[in-house]
Amino acid sequence: MVKQSIFGRMAQLAKANINSLLDQAEDPQKMLDQMVRDYTNNIAEAESAVAQTIGNLRMLQDDYNEDVKNAQDWGRKALAASRKADEYRANGDTVDAEKFDNLAKVALQRQITSENEAKSAEPSIASQTEVVDKLKHGLDQMKGKLNELTSKRNELVARSKTAAAQSQVHDALKSIDIMDPTSEVGRFEEKIRREEAKVRGQQELAASSLDAQFNSLEDLGEQTEIEARLAALKSGGSPAAIGAGEGRSASSTVEEADFDKL
Repeated sequence: MVKQSIFGRMAQLAKANINSLLDQAEDPQKMLDQMVRDYTNNIAEAESAVAQTIGNLRMLQDDYNEDVKNAQDWGRKALAASRKADEYRANGDTVDAEKFDNLAKVALQRQITSENEAKSAEPSIASQTEVVDKLKHGLDQMKGKLNELTSKRNELVARSKTAAAQSQVHDALKSIDIMDPTSEVGRFEEKIRREEAKVRGQQELAASSLDAQFNSLEDLGEQTEIEARLAALKSGGSPAAIGAGEGRSASSTVEEADFDKL
């Protein structure tokens, strides 16, 4: 019952849906480590049970060999007693001859008993030997499965660590990718662009203000010149001496037709 229980647990563990268990596990590596430990412990228990079964078989074999040896010994003793009886009988000593014949019979009886005990043990030995062979084979298979599980655990752990490292590298590269607007560099560049745009706006605004001031000065200068020329005309000065043609746009309210009335 103990052996069946141990191998039953091992079989269930071997048939378990590992992928499903790993998907549900919070930490797959810890679960794989625990599976390896459980499997190792089950194999240790199975080895102990198999060792006990082998020990029982060896005891049966020892008893069988002892019975065979006893049967052989009693056979030799029966033969020796029979020959001794024949010697006494040949010498005419019937009493001693009868005595050794009786000893030969006793030896033969014990030989038969030993032979019967040996024969009765043969089926048990054969059956137990078959069981031991199967248990050894099953144990070897379990050890092979343990090696596979250990190798798979190591492979998955290595792949998991590699994936984690790749993810960290990807995140690090992403954080310094100037083309990535979500990165720190991208956000810093966007801030600088806004500041540069603000400066350009301030410059345009300042330039516009200066242009308006210069335009105002030009209008004032032109108006002053017109007033000066008008004063010259009133004082009898010559228009040609003042620079004819320079003040034709003096007043936007004067129409060309008004000159025809002069």
